[in-house]
Amino acid sequence: MSARHAEHRTQKAHVSAPAGVVYALVADTVKWPLYYSPIMHVERQEFDGERERLRMWSLVGGELKSWTSWRRLDPVARCVEFRQEVPAPPLHSLNGTVQVRSEGPLDTDVEVTYGFSLAGDLAADTSLVERIGEGHDIAQRRALAEVAALAERWEQLDELVLTFEESVHVDAPAELVYDFLYRAADWPALVPHIARVDLTEDVPGVQRVTVATVTEDGPETTEAVRICFPHAGRIVYKTTATPALLEAHTGEWSVLPDEHGATVIAQHNVLLGETTDPAEARRQVREVLGRNSRALLAQAAQHAKDAKGALRAL
Repeated sequence: MSARHAEHRTQKAHVSAPAGVVYALVADTVKWPLYYSPIMHVERQEFDGERERLRMWSLVGGELKSWTSWRRLDPVARCVEFRQEVPAPPLHSLNGTVQVRSEGPLDTDVEVTYGFSLAGDLAADTSLVERIGEGHDIAQRRALAEVAALAERWEQLDELVLTFEESVHVDAPAELVYDFLYRAADWPALVPHIARVDLTEDVPGVQRVTVATVTEDGPETTEAVRICFPHAGRIVYKTTATPALLEAHTGEWSVLPDEHGATVIAQHNVLLGETTDPAEARRQVREVLGRNSRALLAQAAQHAKDAKGALRAL
């Protein structure tokens, strides 16, 4: 199958922050869902300190797509090379580099160069090549703008990023707990603070959800993408429409079996938005998200215990 490479494209940005900070944001793939709005989840499948293999889920034009990429990290040269292993159709290949250059203590240039090709007869469709190139240009410009906006708050980053967990131990099989977490559409009938859940699952294990909750401050609606890994007892998610104070919110439900039942962990990762008092914002976010997680964990535990009792009664 023949393929014709499109011309390589380049996007550049100037960032008023140290080059080391900018490179760290580019290199830290585990936190990409927190830093970059289209990225929903990243699973690092392999890493030897230099090369990494990543499974990525991202919203592209409102549609959730997934692919696997290889990256080679060079922290000395502040360069990252990337290559999609199996690009999403109609792409035949996609690869490139991200180069971070220091121009001064608080002056950094970032350059993204990439090229792609289309397979078969599509390679001769110049209008399609141009449309795909423009789409990637828009995505790269957006990513660079988000890197710049975050990096330029580098002195506040430790205050703006918050990670915490809630957990509970359940005297019931892990499968029963996971079943409750997976069937989020049933939550309004079981969880007092959840009024409505709209859930679609066009691809098995990938859910788009809208959740309406009742809080002390009034009604609140959030939207999220959830990616389910039943064999690992995990559900990861990213909130795509965030409430006040949050610029980004990702998390994970983990069900860890043991000889006495299972431990259920709710992990939250938060990037705070613009605030004049980060400490107070952290306190409020920790309180609200923690309270809601504890309520869900309590209901998950009760559901699992009830289901276990029902099974024994059979």
